[in-house]
Amino acid sequence: MGAPVKKNDCLDVVFEDLTHDGNAVAKIDGYPIFVPHGLPDEIAQIKVLKTNKNYGFGKIIELTKESADRVTPPCLVYSQCGGCQLQHLSYDGQLRMKQKQVAQVMKRIGKQDVEVLPTLGMENPWNYRNKAQVPVGFVNGRLVAGFYQQRSHQIIDMNTCLIQQEENNEVIQTARAIFAKYHVEPYDETTRKGVLRHLMTRFATTTGELMLVIVTTKLNFPNKAEILAELQQSIPELTSLVQNVNTANTNVIFGEQTVVLAGREYIMDTIHGISFAISARSFYQVNPEQTEILYAEALKLAGLTGEETVIDAYCGIGSISLCLAKEAKHVYGVEIVPQAIEDARANAKLNKMDNVTFAVGKAEEVIPDWFKQGIKADVLVVDPPRKGCDDALLQTILKMKPKRVVYVSCNPATLARDMLVLTEGGYEAKMVQPVDMFPQTTHVECVTVLERKNC
Repeated sequence: MGAPVKKNDCLDVVFEDLTHDGNAVAKIDGYPIFVPHGLPDEIAQIKVLKTNKNYGFGKIIELTKESADRVTPPCLVYSQCGGCQLQHLSYDGQLRMKQKQVAQVMKRIGKQDVEVLPTLGMENPWNYRNKAQVPVGFVNGRLVAGFYQQRSHQIIDMNTCLIQQEENNEVIQTARAIFAKYHVEPYDETTRKGVLRHLMTRFATTTGELMLVIVTTKLNFPNKAEILAELQQSIPELTSLVQNVNTANTNVIFGEQTVVLAGREYIMDTIHGISFAISARSFYQVNPEQTEILYAEALKLAGLTGEETVIDAYCGIGSISLCLAKEAKHVYGVEIVPQAIEDARANAKLNKMDNVTFAVGKAEEVIPDWFKQGIKADVLVVDPPRKGCDDALLQTILKMKPKRVVYVSCNPATLARDMLVLTEGGYEAKMVQPVDMFPQTTHVECVTVLERKNC
């Protein structure tokens, strides 16, 4: 049986819900059609753009009834740019949507009868990102820098981004103008010709230090000395000017070679009063205000008294580990990226913390080795990538039997999946706390604690 609609059909619909990626859902005889920029309970005329066997895609032709939560997006390129998905939804509406979506996946995937608390949001949900990384290209003969258009590699040029901190916006625009002045050719991923691939900036809100990274296809290029001199003259507040060389035919931003052109290799920032040195390729949370809130929740749920041994899986540069170390007897952190562990060790030394040990490797391999050596966690903290925890790690947790597992997640679906494994293995979760780390987008972070029954 085919779809009840066909391409180019115009239909009057009522939007029922929002998907995890921000599309409104309308149903025709049970057949879902996903439509960008719609909101639940709105009535609209839509045009069908594409149909598959089980679902279709459409666009709004006319709204005949608007949601009370609809607002006018302040960004001039919102309808083209792929950086944000929810600017047309009021911020209170965004927070409710994220709470609802977390609750839905807890029931559907995790089979959890768990309370999902209201999403912790921001007082000002704009200009929060402390890192900007934008591709560079030619559009109509002009050098442009911005985000990719939705579902394409067409760069949308922008003078400012409303979710980036202003310092990053200004540096990107200044750097773009200087490279355009010297006619530096941007990299073309089709022809594989050109020099300049990406511009990346980092701004440390607590120290005011600023980093600019230029990603190029080769170390030397025409007018490099003049460009570097003008960058430093035009952006005197730069703490770090870095070049990364990426020669590969890939959509991965960074290559293997990184060179400091001026200033330091890193900038300094603080979380919970702990200092961190952040290099060009360091992983570091991009929303400093909400990071404080997220980590405070994780520490509260860890329930540390100063006597606990804690293991931090997926520890990155040690940001959570060092916060835990202030309140624990000893913290062990593991991370697969060697550079991140180097940064973590340096950050521990910087903060004069000697009750933390870091190791390079896969969490699912290192933690079982620690367990065999007699290192047993009272509290285990996981902050995995979007794919969630490896099953071998989950099984090790069940064997190790820590009293508490604090789970920080950037993907509610894999959180729910992993919680199911742990609850079936003797743990219990009573609540999940969503935290809005990325306002105006569909992403939501969560933190929860699973406590071992009968311990």
